[in-house]
Amino acid sequence: MQLKQVKPVIIESRYLRRMKNHQLIFATNNQHKLDEVTHLRGLNFTIIGLGQLGFHGEVPEEHETLEENALQKARFINERYKMDCFADDTGLEIDALNGRPGVYSARYAGPQCNPEDNMNKVLTEMQSQTNRAARFRTVIALIMDGQNYLFEGVMEGVIITEKRGQHGFGYDPIFQPKGYNLTFAEMDQHTKNSISHRAKATARLIEFLKKKG
Repeated sequence: MQLKQVKPVIIESRYLRRMKNHQLIFATNNQHKLDEVTHLRGLNFTIIGLGQLGFHGEVPEEHETLEENALQKARFINERYKMDCFADDTGLEIDALNGRPGVYSARYAGPQCNPEDNMNKVLTEMQSQTNRAARFRTVIALIMDGQNYLFEGVMEGVIITEKRGQHGFGYDPIFQPKGYNLTFAEMDQHTKNSISHRAKATARLIEFLKKKG
């Protein structure tokens, strides 16, 4: 009797089934943020920015904390595209200014402000201050399989007295991270991305995704 040839069945692990060609939306139109996170990814998935989805509108952030804003942004995009999604919110917290600009960092000098306006306002407010301690804090909110998760990264440092450097974005030219004699804006992308607040939060996100798989 001739035996029938049967093709072997390859059963993928749950990890491979889940992560193979898996996509995560990063709810941002900020190319600088997208570049930082893309360089840090450590899994077999693709990070998609909002521009790649053709979305160039405003994502709401109407709350008083970084955590609530990050979750609001992630929920907004998750509900719109029905895909796993993460969003971040970052604030510069300055001790001498009672934690300002904090959650209002992006619009500290007013609704139509730009990064130069924001830095100039901070430098003006810090002119007479001897305590220049500050920190960048990033909170990432992930929505996966209908569940919410939060990841935090903090970088301590000081506010210097004048802008230095041409790289980075936001407040980078006036923030010098602890243990370094360069501002974020004076560092190359690789160095900044290896130590920054966003790098730390993203590393925690990636570790979670590895365990989740």
